[in-house]
Amino acid sequence: MPSRGSLRGLDWFIFFLADVQTGFGPFVAVYLTTQKWTQIEIGSVLSIGSVVALLGQMPGGAIIDAAKSERLVAGLAIATIGCAALAYAVWPIFPVIAVAATLHAAASCVLGPAIAAISLGLVGPLAIGERLGRNARFASLGNGVAAALMGTCGYLLSSRSVFLVAFVLAIPTLLALVRIREREIDAARAHGSVPPTAQDAKSTSVMVLLRQRPLLVFAGSILLFQLANASMLPLMAGIVTTRSSKWATVLIAACIIVPQAIVALTSPSVGRKAQEWGRRPLLLLAFAALAVRGLLFATVHDPYLLVAVQVLDGITAAVLSVMIPLIVADVAFGSGHFNLAQGVVGTATGIGASLSTLVAGYASDVFGSSVAFAGLAAVAALGLAIIWLAMPETRPPLPAAQTNDVF
Repeated sequence: MPSRGSLRGLDWFIFFLADVQTGFGPFVAVYLTTQKWTQIEIGSVLSIGSVVALLGQMPGGAIIDAAKSERLVAGLAIATIGCAALAYAVWPIFPVIAVAATLHAAASCVLGPAIAAISLGLVGPLAIGERLGRNARFASLGNGVAAALMGTCGYLLSSRSVFLVAFVLAIPTLLALVRIREREIDAARAHGSVPPTAQDAKSTSVMVLLRQRPLLVFAGSILLFQLANASMLPLMAGIVTTRSSKWATVLIAACIIVPQAIVALTSPSVGRKAQEWGRRPLLLLAFAALAVRGLLFATVHDPYLLVAVQVLDGITAAVLSVMIPLIVADVAFGSGHFNLAQGVVGTATGIGASLSTLVAGYASDVFGSSVAFAGLAAVAALGLAIIWLAMPETRPPLPAAQTNDVF
């Protein structure tokens, strides 16, 4: 059993990591807009990071599967992200920002698998659903606190200060990571292995894993989700900055805080409901909320009402933050390649995100923001149809006693 100190260390590591990563969200669009960058230039920089994330997801997962210390890899990644934040603040010209975005994306490729691996290694497969819900809660709390802090700094000081705050927050993130005791992370569980007596060559084959239909359908649906979702808030951030530049950082901060509050309140319940209802119903809910959100962004023009629309973002974030690693664990556990399977889904995420920011930025500049948001809503609706028609249920069978409790 992991110690209370290690579990608390993981809580605070996720909290502060979310703080650091918040600075690289929609605040990038606000900051670069104030530096007189066009939407196409902003979309290009965001796409550079997304392409790097696309190329690095599967290698990042493989690195974690092969790593002897997930903590060490995570620590190096945090240090890299801190340096990237400092580069954004000090020298906001295209070559420097492009390199910083590349470093940030490369480091992020190993952080997601590292957190999931550390979590699985600490608590094991039977408790991973509840642990993932707790992870999502602390991540959302970190995002909310950081958004409030960075929004305040951006309003009182300048949008540049957001990235200085992100740089400083890398320090407590590293300190929290140190609190997780290395010896309590079971390496075999962290990589999704089963006891040697239960293994065979087929069950641990990478090619068998990569040909599994649930994994491929899920990865395709997540690609469409990110294609619809990744550019929504950055695109809206640029629009809000144009319409209400004085209050832009405060409004964007509110747009982050509202969904994160919903995630903090509901993510543990998502983990429990996924065990009771199965994975598919919750995925359908997330895709439906995303499609409606895109349609509302296309029709609502009041910057303050856009904050209310972000409630739907909270629903999708609460579901996907738990469901992505949970479904991957359903499909890949026992193969010994849990983190590589995360990389497969992460690659789909990168494809969708890289196309989203570039295509939506172009559509907004050429056809207008309403058309861009309507197109994103249509992509989300396509993802909803794929989940409905092709995605199988991946929840392992419930024990008889638990089944009786549910029904």
